Amino acid sequence: MLIAALLCLSVAVIVGILGLWLLTRPHSGDPVRTVLRAVAPTQLAAAVMLAAGGVAALSAEPRTGVVVVTVCVIGAVATVAAGCWQSAKVVARAEAASTVGSGGGCTGSCASCTLSCS
Repeated sequence: MLIAALLCLSVAVIVGILGLWLLTRPHSGDPVRTVLRAVAPTQLAAAVMLAAGGVAALSAEPRTGVVVVTVCVIGAVATVAAGCWQSAKVVARAEAASTVGSGGGCTGSCASCTLSCS
């Protein structure tokens, strides 16, 4: 359990530092940077979960530690994945709204696109 605890704590520190670094970056118009910055809070939450798993692996009996570490790792990965999904949806909606608002997107009728291609 010592190896699992050290791995969890090390990854928690790395993910936490990456999340703090992304939060300190200036705002950008780049959609990729916007998604990365929006995922930073979920990375910090994942770092806390991993740290809790590492501490439990160090202090609990081995059978309990395995269960807690497994739950914490799965929770951390799922939290970051859900944060990425939600952030990407928000940025995609904003990009679509800016494209439609600028006249470059759909005008609302399929006939205008169909007729303009002929």
